[in-house]
Amino acid sequence: MASEQLSTDDVFINCPFDKDFKPIFQALVFTIFACGFRPRSARELDDGGQTRIDKLYGLIEECRYGIHDLSRTELDDVHKLPRFNMPLELGLFLGAKRYGDKAQHGKRLLILDIERFRYQKFISDLAGIDIHEHGGKAEAAARETRDWLANVSRRQIASADRVVRLYDQFTVDLPALAAALEFDPVKIPYVDFERIVVGWLTRDA
Repeated sequence: MASEQLSTDDVFINCPFDKDFKPIFQALVFTIFACGFRPRSARELDDGGQTRIDKLYGLIEECRYGIHDLSRTELDDVHKLPRFNMPLELGLFLGAKRYGDKAQHGKRLLILDIERFRYQKFISDLAGIDIHEHGGKAEAAARETRDWLANVSRRQIASADRVVRLYDQFTVDLPALAAALEFDPVKIPYVDFERIVVGWLTRDA
């Protein structure tokens, strides 16, 4: 892996993309921007000439930081099978950190779940790694993310209370912001959601 491609501002988000998890996903995106970093997600990629796994390789290679949510372990309604994408992407990130070059060894990651020790029942190989609990709440996920980014980056960033307060204000404003751009508030394309977040955070700059 080429060390010059590793960004110290990019934060890879590995999480479910279903509608029930959407509030947490949007809170993660907002918090990362509010803390002065740039979220990176498979949602930003739409290149028909590249396989999904190659897209993930590229994203993971470029990001020093990674947030990995393991909330989705239940069986889906259709196939009666769990989703394995999140553990797979966590494994890719850990592999890059372990087997990559010196820059890749500097990767840092936050693992989130609904309950702190639930992982012991389905992915016990993570024993010894600190798992952070958000209880399925967007605010808790935002606080965990902010505090972790402050810890691993050693940057001076806004407090968790301020980030949560800003996010609450943003969610109130979001329907009007979406309507002004003629988007359905619940179906905003990811790249447009990013632009809305950045525009809102820098509106008084």
